[in-house]
Amino acid sequence: MSQRKRTRAEADVKATSTVHSNGKSQAAPPTLALAACTVPPFSDEPEAILRREHVDYTRKISLREAKAGLAPRPVRVFSDGIYDLFHQGHSRQLMQAKNLFPNVYLIVGVSGDKQTHKKKGRTVMTEDERYEAVRHCRYVDEVVKDPPWVLTDEFLEMHKIDFVAHDDIPYPTPDGTDLYQKLKDRGMFAATERTEGVSTSDIVARIVRDYDMYVRRNLARGYSAKELNLSFMREKRLRLANKMDELKTKGKRVMENIGEKRTDIIQKWEEKSRDIIDTFLHLFGGEGRLSHIWNEGKGRIMQALSPPSSPGRLRYDTSEDDEDTSSNGSSSSAPPRKTMRREAAASRAAAFHLDDFSDEEKD
Repeated sequence: MSQRKRTRAEADVKATSTVHSNGKSQAAPPTLALAACTVPPFSDEPEAILRREHVDYTRKISLREAKAGLAPRPVRVFSDGIYDLFHQGHSRQLMQAKNLFPNVYLIVGVSGDKQTHKKKGRTVMTEDERYEAVRHCRYVDEVVKDPPWVLTDEFLEMHKIDFVAHDDIPYPTPDGTDLYQKLKDRGMFAATERTEGVSTSDIVARIVRDYDMYVRRNLARGYSAKELNLSFMREKRLRLANKMDELKTKGKRVMENIGEKRTDIIQKWEEKSRDIIDTFLHLFGGEGRLSHIWNEGKGRIMQALSPPSSPGRLRYDTSEDDEDTSSNGSSSSAPPRKTMRREAAASRAAAFHLDDFSDEEKD
């Protein structure tokens, strides 16, 4: 080992070890590389302009030289995209671009609204929102607003770009050629890989599929029907659905609480049911209070509805019975009482007519 290498190795050991009082050395805990605490500048800001002016772009860096880590300065890598609904697929692509070579200065171009809506369609986020989303990614060193859709030599020289990073899938232009073919031919293209299973289109499709659910969520969070572009009837229907879901959730919680306290509730219900049964029997049983009250009231009602017989009628009936019993051995049964009364009434009427007839004769 040469003296230079030995000295460097000794320095590394000293930097990564500590000596204790017993004379033994122990490896020090590794230091953590802290992420940048400031957001990267836009390409038109003084900080980015100053960095760009200090770059010697006359010294071209080859792809082999960049991969071997032999570049005399940081390798300026450019990656562009729309970055709508910035997600983990975008972050992974920028991470790959940042780690293409040992020393990379990553410049990211974010397409503006005008050309994006013309070329790809309407976006969910505005251009300013997309600029800020990319700007706060930890792998980004500089952001270019609204770069040209087709990268020109003037743009590459202006920003002193060494390589362009993008996935290797051909990106067709209106004339049918690959958008990055010229860069590939010049050796200025570095391929990255797409993240399968996630894309902005997939996220938009998921929102469209579950549209009602997200609208109901925003209504519950205080958004108005006007802000959500809803009609009056649709708003009422969705709010009713939210209320029904709330009732279901409350009912489920009640059932869960009942399940936890089921034993206590059953015991309390058994004790309460015994008290209810005892009270019922005390009131309505055969010897209960209501039975006694009913019997007493029933006797009073019967006594009030059944008055005693007339005394005169009793004497009349008794005298008639006595006459019948004192008759000389008649074995026939006595006539009914009504018949006897009729006969008495007939005799009185006959006597009355006789008296009237005798008076007429005297006259």
